[in-house]
Amino acid sequence: MKHAMPDTEMPKAFDPLAVEAGWYARWEADALFVADPNSDKPKFTMCFPPPNITGELHMGHALQTAIYDLIARFRRMNGQEVLFLPGYDHAAIATQNVIEKQLAREGTTKEELGRDRFAARVEAWYEQVGATIINQLRLLGASMDWSRLRFTMDSRYVRSVMTAFVAFYDRGWIYRAPRIVNWCPHDRSAISDLEIEWEEHQDTLYFIRYPVEGGGEVVIATVRPETMLADTGVAVNPDDDRYRHLVGKTAVLPLVGRKLPIVADDAVEKDFG
Repeated sequence: MKHAMPDTEMPKAFDPLAVEAGWYARWEADALFVADPNSDKPKFTMCFPPPNITGELHMGHALQTAIYDLIARFRRMNGQEVLFLPGYDHAAIATQNVIEKQLAREGTTKEELGRDRFAARVEAWYEQVGATIINQLRLLGASMDWSRLRFTMDSRYVRSVMTAFVAFYDRGWIYRAPRIVNWCPHDRSAISDLEIEWEEHQDTLYFIRYPVEGGGEVVIATVRPETMLADTGVAVNPDDDRYRHLVGKTAVLPLVGRKLPIVADDAVEKDFG
């Protein structure tokens, strides 16, 4: 008499979609990644650098996530109470540019759409792409505490940032003053250096001789000779053999006759101009 054998043949190929999703769901159900603030274990907290919500995650994010997750899991295995905090960033101007490009392909603009409808469009983008990013991080197996997920436009988060900003202002750490900024005429906003793509172009370098009181001269190199009328001082590199002996002396501004102190500054490029 023959007995039927159970079908236990091992699959010829590993199917990560069939296996990993089930394991991750089990980890979440068992709350393995939820940090306990009342734990007696040594604490270890790590914030995940929030990815911009300008689009789906790419291979760079996958590499970064793997490295951070390795650290979090290593700390847990060493007996620490680990908080691996997830989040994502609204990336204001960058996200606005993404939406505006979409509108341009549709033959319209944010001005034609109107403030309220544009804001609704952005909110819909946040919801759609944010959910995709969270799902991607789960697919990567990131051991994050999803009970503490943060978005940079969450009301509690915004309130915390504003509270810190006011506290810093009251202490004099933040102040308002005239400064040269990167102004974007398209976005009508100041933008950071990170948003700038520098382009090199050819220009004319002018050399102007400033006489020095007591004899001698210092040669100024500039592509904007018209700005010389606003000069208030002359800086030379202290390692420049041509001019370091002039530090502490006074130069005279041509055309105007204004006296300019000569100072030393390492920021001056002695090989330029």
